[in-house]
Order: sequence, then C-alpha cells, then structure tokens
Amino acid sequence: MALSQSELTRLLQSLHSTEGLELVRSVAERMLQELIEAEAAAKIGAEWNEHTDTRTNYRNGHRDKTLTTHADDLDLAIPKLRSGSFFPCLLERRRRIDQALYAVIMEAYVEGVSTRSVDDLVKALGADTGISKSEVSRICAALDEPLTAFRTRPLDHTRFPYIYLDATYCKARVNHQIASRAVVIATGVTEDGGREVLGVMVGDSETEAFWTEFLRHLRERGLSEVRLVIGDHHSGLVAAIGKVMLGAAYQRCRVHFLRNVFGVIDKHAGEMVAATIRTIFAQSGQSAVRAQVDTVADMLGGQFPKVKQMLLQAKDDLTAFAVFPERHWKKIQSTNPLERVNREIKRRTDVVQVFPNDDALLRLVTAVLFEMHDEWIAFPRRYLPEGSMDDLYPELPEAPRC
Repeated sequence: MALSQSELTRLLQSLHSTEGLELVRSVAERMLQELIEAEAAAKIGAEWNEHTDTRTNYRNGHRDKTLTTHADDLDLAIPKLRSGSFFPCLLERRRRIDQALYAVIMEAYVEGVSTRSVDDLVKALGADTGISKSEVSRICAALDEPLTAFRTRPLDHTRFPYIYLDATYCKARVNHQIASRAVVIATGVTEDGGREVLGVMVGDSETEAFWTEFLRHLRERGLSEVRLVIGDHHSGLVAAIGKVMLGAAYQRCRVHFLRNVFGVIDKHAGEMVAATIRTIFAQSGQSAVRAQVDTVADMLGGQFPKVKQMLLQAKDDLTAFAVFPERHWKKIQSTNPLERVNREIKRRTDVVQVFPNDDALLRLVTAVLFEMHDEWIAFPRRYLPEGSMDDLYPELPEAPRC
C-alpha cells in the first residue's frame, strides 16, 4: 500500500526530529505497520472504506503488539476482523518459545550435558566457539521475569466452572543423575465459555502431596467456584481434589480409563470392548448414563470379569459429567483438550531430550503455555457456547468473588 504525499511529509518531519537508532526505529515501525495493513487488506479483499465485489470480511479495530528488534521495541497494531482471525506472516508468533528453547540449549551446553542434536543447534545459533555462563544467566533472567509473572498471575478475574488436569513426563538432571520429571498442567473453561491456561509445576512424582501443593497454589491465586475437575486417575490426584477443591466433582477421563481397560484384556477384544463401553457416553440423561454402566458391566462381566469390576468401581467418577448441561458432555468427559497442549510441549522438549535442571524444563514449558494462552485470548473461539453456561451458577448471586 503506497504512502500518500501527506503521509510521506509527516514521516519525513518525524524523521528530522530523531537521531540514530530512533530514526531507524521510526522507519522500521512505519514500514512494518504498512506491510501489516497491506496484508490485512489482501485478506479482507478491500482497503479502508473501499467497496469492492471481492470483500470477504470487515475490520474491527486493532490490538497492540510490541515487536522487539535490534532497533529497540516497535509499537505495532494488528488489525482485528469482524469474523475469524488475522495474524501477519511477517511476525513470528512463537518468538518467546524460541527464546526459551535457545536458553535451555545454551544452558545444557554450558553444563556439559548436551546431546548431538543440541550441539548442532548451538552451532546453528552461532555459538560453536563457546558461550559463557554469564551470558546464559543474562538470557534466562530476561525470560524468567515475564514467565514467572504468568505462572503466578491472579485467577480471580472470572469463574472457572471446569478445569482440566494432566501430567506429561520429561527427562532432567537431578543431583547429577537423569530422572523422569512430572510436568503437571491445568487449563480451565471460563464462565463465558472461553479457555485459559491456569498453571504448571514440575516435581518429583504425582503423589497426593505434589497435587495438593499444585491445587493450593491455584486456589491461593484466586481460583474458586470450580464445579468439575477433569483428570486421569493419577495416584494422589483424587485425594488432593477432595482436600483442596471443596465443592467440586471429579470426572475420570474416559480415554485414559479405556487405556486402563486395554491393559487387562486381550488385544483382539479391544475394539469390541471399547465400542461397548462407549455406549455409556451416548445415552441421554443422567439416570440413563448411570444405568448403562451397570448394563455394560453385566454384558462384559462373563468374559471380562476384571473389566466389570473396573466399571463398577469407577461408576461415580466416570459419570460425574452427567450432572452438567448435556451441551457440555462431549467436552467434559475427558482431558482431550490437553492433548494438543501436551503434544506441543513434547515437540519442544524432545529437541532438548535431557534438561540440565528443573528450572530449565519449567522455563521452556511455561513459554509454550504462555504462547498458547495468548492465542486463546487474542483469537477467541469459545470452547463452550456462552448461553449454555448460565445454568452452572444458578444459586449464586452476583457478588465479589473470593
């Protein structure tokens, strides 16, 4: 999009009043903004206030975006669209993740625990001649401040009726030995149907003490009025939920339950057993769902007595979702919403393979979650319909949230 004569004049006047890097910054900022607007116009099919047959969308204001460059921070504005989302291709969405990944790689390199793939990445970053510990510390310190702020931010700005808990595992060095580390993650559905990342923690195991510490940290930051916690049957998790998340029900993930069932039956019977168990979640109404658990348990009990026992023991936890609006059922029966999150974490952590310490692991995972959280907020797409959320707090008057 070409600049008009008046715009060029204003730009020249602004350049005359600046020196050195400020001049470069002003030119870069204006040039990038023009490129962003041009890309938005191409996507929409029309310029500002232009009427064309090719128009496919409309502008809906802007959102601020700061881009860090060698010429200082550039203040840009990303156009918002009336429908759908837009993000310019010339800006890198995951810059924060890459910074954290580089910091981990360099820290591993300094600590002498890097693998061949890490060595190659260090060389690709131009650090093949070596990098000092002070440089690593400087980079990590710059990252830790915003990442810590994200992990500890208040959660009292809205209610989260549904929260999802899950754990993934990574390798890190602890006391000069390689150990498996549990990375526990919490995400939540807001009372208007949106999604947010709530928290992350790295620890020794999935004991009750560890889960209790994690859930108390969420409560201390303002998480309250949770109606349902969805998670796997981790050791200690159910006990921690009962101790900390008072008033919240627990939904055992149906996907993880099926995996547990597969562990006690022959492989050739897996599809038949899974299809039979899935009929529980295809019922309509709470009473029908619970009754179907008994029906399925009797159907499978003759050939698979262990499966029958598992179904009856897990009945309450598997059917906790049925108390809530039916429009929510498919989304609150499992921890599937965390599957994409875990895949992205694994994609990044697999590059490092073995982390030099827990801090490095937490730094990279937090950066991944921070970027996902930003995308959910910047490009909102309701996970659950807003109107369907009204029945979740009918007994609670509007009052300050604690």
